[in-house]
Amino acid sequence: MASGGGRYRLSCSLLGHELDVRGVVAGLYPPGAFVSVSRDRTTRLWAPNSPNRGFTEMHYMSGHSNFVSCVCIIPSSDIYPRGLIATGGNDHNICIFTLDSSAPLYILKGHKNTVCSLSSGKFGTLLSGSWDTTAKVWLNDKCMMTLQGHTAAVWAVKILPEQGLMLTGSADKTIKLWKAGRCERTFSGHEDCVRGLAILNETEFLSCANDASIRRWQITGECLEVFYGHTNYIYSISVFPNCKDFVTTAEDRSLRIWKDGECAQTIRLPAQSIWCCCVLGNGDIVVGASDGIIRVFTESVERTASPEELQAFENELSRATIDSKTGDLGDIDADQLPGREHLNEPGTREGQTRLIRDGEKVEAYQWSVSDGRWLKIGDVVGSSGANQQTSGRVLYEGKEFDYVFTIDVNESGPSYKLPYNTSDDPWLTAYNFLQKNDLNPMFLDQVAKFIIDNTKGQTLGNMNTDFSDPFTGGGRYVPGSSSGSDMLAAADPFTGSGRYVPGSTTSTGVPSAGVDRFIGSGVFQSAPFKTLNIYFPKKEAVTFDQANLTQILGKLKELNGTAPEEQKLTEDDLILLEKILSLTCDSSAEGPTAHQLQTLWKAVNWPEDIVFPALDILRLSIRHPAVNENFCNEKEGAQFSSHLLKLLNPKGKPANQLLTLRTLCNCFIGQAGQRLMMSQRESLLSQAIELKSGSNKNIHIALATLTLNYSVCLHKNHNIEGKAQCLSVISTVLEVVQDLEATFRLLVALGTLISDDSNAVQLAKSLGVDSQIKKYGSVSEPAKVSECCRFVLNLL
Repeated sequence: MASGGGRYRLSCSLLGHELDVRGVVAGLYPPGAFVSVSRDRTTRLWAPNSPNRGFTEMHYMSGHSNFVSCVCIIPSSDIYPRGLIATGGNDHNICIFTLDSSAPLYILKGHKNTVCSLSSGKFGTLLSGSWDTTAKVWLNDKCMMTLQGHTAAVWAVKILPEQGLMLTGSADKTIKLWKAGRCERTFSGHEDCVRGLAILNETEFLSCANDASIRRWQITGECLEVFYGHTNYIYSISVFPNCKDFVTTAEDRSLRIWKDGECAQTIRLPAQSIWCCCVLGNGDIVVGASDGIIRVFTESVERTASPEELQAFENELSRATIDSKTGDLGDIDADQLPGREHLNEPGTREGQTRLIRDGEKVEAYQWSVSDGRWLKIGDVVGSSGANQQTSGRVLYEGKEFDYVFTIDVNESGPSYKLPYNTSDDPWLTAYNFLQKNDLNPMFLDQVAKFIIDNTKGQTLGNMNTDFSDPFTGGGRYVPGSSSGSDMLAAADPFTGSGRYVPGSTTSTGVPSAGVDRFIGSGVFQSAPFKTLNIYFPKKEAVTFDQANLTQILGKLKELNGTAPEEQKLTEDDLILLEKILSLTCDSSAEGPTAHQLQTLWKAVNWPEDIVFPALDILRLSIRHPAVNENFCNEKEGAQFSSHLLKLLNPKGKPANQLLTLRTLCNCFIGQAGQRLMMSQRESLLSQAIELKSGSNKNIHIALATLTLNYSVCLHKNHNIEGKAQCLSVISTVLEVVQDLEATFRLLVALGTLISDDSNAVQLAKSLGVDSQIKKYGSVSEPAKVSECCRFVLNLL
């Protein structure tokens, strides 16, 4: 049982970490010790002082190059009688430490994104969960298997007592039971991301989630109980030794102790996010929070903090500000609140919250049964009843913010609002936004960077603060995309389903146009009340980078069997093309050989009905400086561009048209490519504009992007003839295009062309472009279209 039936009170507060404490775990030598990990990239071991008072930092470890998000203890073995410490980090690595060194004993590499959960089992096995949607099973320094089946980040993992059974909880809202690496069962019931798991016994476990609920499950699949009490995301759950009682921590500033199925005690902390908790062998509870402080709570009178420390903690809590938008307090109308006399009436239950008005201030109090009094837990902000005009701030859902950004996640889906105050932690705001909207957590740092860039906020850690670019910078949000050279998880640009079938047609005879994973899947924009133009003039070319390499190569090999004998590729040729792809996904890698480039050119000259996978390889490869120079130099460029022109034929296959347009867009990334594109501008744009009449939105987006990339080059050299041609293309294509992402890119192209050039402004007016685009000023979703339109109209 939890040790006795008393109330938990503060035992001590431990300072040492500089940023959020993201994980704590007990069970290491010496007895009573625990380990903590933090966003400050460090891991620390805290040992209890004798006889009963507090803890001392006994050991400091570092080995991660980015923040540390989880920790577990690997039990003692013959080789390591004191056990090992495993930590997972945002650098995709797992570090294994001994107690003898501050540097890792070894590092486990294999995950492709943040490692956010760890659990150890018998015989030194380690289970890890990652934002890359997989869990991995490790033995010593080797990955034994990868558990694949979740469709979003794996936030929680646990190894069950019965050998071979493992649990994983995911942002896809499900929990999976694995036996010997196979998924045996999926548990559904949570309505939001599953964040924590705890084992009760061999047949039962607990889960907690962003839906603010806790569930008790049987491993046979039944949900036995659902517990409610928290009012926001629940981040962690820990079970008391030898019983069904447990502890949870959440985004509602609270730690809650659950006994006999009821919330027996609520402890508020002066920090917003209570990230993690663990229960020590003596029943004390260790809690880590976003203020970087570790706090220990106890039922034991001997281990309770001194009256002075308790008073200091209470004072700190009373000075905290509670943002009403966290959902813990509901909507507040300050004018309707009672005054201080309301505190003369006793509360009816432990943890009951009461709001009172004291002059202009709103204060929150919590009822303590053991103390028989109301304890102040903070001042409430965001409840003044002011409006935007009187406060200079933005109202969103009845509450005030300094900023409300609009986020577009895909072309057909809804926009999301991201409210933000300058006093907020950008990283935490980004984190909560992605979780609340069930968006891919791998974009955490990009969203945080976007907030910082657009509010000129303070950075945390070593975050890069280059200005956000709505296409490609920290502001670009591409769900389902992969980074670096690992592109295997990206969806297929034609079907959005991961299949590579550009040859398949719809009833209109064009490839089925699914979600294009480069695009608009989430350009961030500042909200309309901000005067910052983040759209144009655009300075860099926009490229098409997403791909599923495995499927492109698979299709190439399949179609090679149907190629004419003299054009068939040998096995060696296919290996060369595979090497080109791996090289060109890393622009710093040494360039391909002449033989490899000849093989690519041979494939690009296949018959039109089978050439599309070769074009896709060309589209990706042309981004590499060496490939760009080889195909686009003065000697080879004319032959290269005339071949692409043939593939742009309006009577040709839409798949070839699309991939050729994307290849042309990607040519702009290199100097040789830019020179070739500019020298061939008239013929390329004249041919490309003929594709406007189709109904394939991805072709329209690529056509708009090609025009935009020409505008970027023309903005630099003020070639008025070139600008005239581009303006003509923009005006013509705007007449027929339906897709708002294509429209947006055309507006950015237009803004880039006319910025800082009065001749171009006059030319645009003479073409009647201003009246043509006025209608886009009222587009509500995506908001970037109307915002960009208004900035263009300001110039006109």
